[in-house]
Amino acid sequence: MAPYPPLPLDFSGLHTYSVHGRHSKVSVDDFATPVYPGMTVRQLLAALPAQLAGIDFPDLVQRIGEAHRQRRPVILGMGAHVIKVGLNPILIDLMRRGIITALALNGAGIIHDAEIAMVGRTSEEVADVLGAGAFGAAKETGEVLNGAIIAGAEQGIGIGQAVGEMLLANRFPHNDMSLLAMAAQLEVPVTVHVAMGTDIIHIHPSVNGAAIGQAGHHDFRVFCRLVSELEGGVYLNVGSAVLLPEVFLKALTVVRNLGHQVKRFTTANFDFIRHYRPATNVVHRPTLEGGKGFHFTGHHELMLPLLAAALVDEIDK
Repeated sequence: MAPYPPLPLDFSGLHTYSVHGRHSKVSVDDFATPVYPGMTVRQLLAALPAQLAGIDFPDLVQRIGEAHRQRRPVILGMGAHVIKVGLNPILIDLMRRGIITALALNGAGIIHDAEIAMVGRTSEEVADVLGAGAFGAAKETGEVLNGAIIAGAEQGIGIGQAVGEMLLANRFPHNDMSLLAMAAQLEVPVTVHVAMGTDIIHIHPSVNGAAIGQAGHHDFRVFCRLVSELEGGVYLNVGSAVLLPEVFLKALTVVRNLGHQVKRFTTANFDFIRHYRPATNVVHRPTLEGGKGFHFTGHHELMLPLLAAALVDEIDK
């Protein structure tokens, strides 16, 4: 038994080495460069420290730029929060420039996007209306979107195309701020991936579950077509913690099962915090046989404008 109280350990015999001969992970050569007024985005990226995201972010920008130059796809899968924090104009501009070549949304995405198109505002205060059972009961939202989905199923098209074409046909006052309307106008494919019961339009009298299933499965098959062409391209997952990472993994296994060569491509996940499914199903597993996956943690309203600015600078250089 050790004596009580225990005696302090004697360090006099500890073996040491010279710091001059030791490998170190951090060097002044990797430090950031001070910022200065009037810096370009390119200069800002060059001034970042050569550590962690300071290496990864410029690498991703370069990879997306190379995919664009080689006319390879850049697919953006995103949750609805990206719309709610006001980023539609930036994403529409990237579609116009041909940088974003396809969009994949969850069911909430079409709701917030369509409300923006129709009335220029969205996102009710749930706490104010939930007690009265009025959450999600906006009449026009349910009728317009369910009507578009039903019409899309009858035409044999997907939810994304059906909603985009409906918005254009109705000439809503804010279509220029709508991802779906502008994607339809620019002929950028949009797929919508729905979990039944998650979206407010599923509680409306106008809902048709069979139409959602038919048009939604059509979109999944379209998404699989887009993923089948992803070799040399980029898949970005922004703000979807569960649904789109699962959809992406299933699409990837479908296209590989069918013999499509989709091994060498880039993935990146952007979100407020790191979640299991984006890390596993987007960043890690899909790139095990080639390519590279990235994680970036931060607010969409800061990270995506920075990414867009860096991409425009990269492509126009």
